[in-house]
Amino acid sequence: MDAPDLGDVTWRKSTRSGANGNCLEAADLQHMIAIRDSKDPGGPALIFTTGGWAAFVEGIKGGEGSR
Repeated sequence: MDAPDLGDVTWRKSTRSGANGNCLEAADLQHMIAIRDSKDPGGPALIFTTGGWAAFVEGIKGGEGSR
């Protein structure tokens, strides 16, 4: 599958994001979710299926990946 064109998407970040710039931004691509580092908007983005993103979020909520 070809990478989606991210040039015209609307990026959002949490309203809870602080002013320190350590934020992720997300874009809804219909059946996929793109995530990027707000400090590097021209850099790479991770692309998840909507199901993959939901599983990732649930894993974080459940403590996966915590130290």
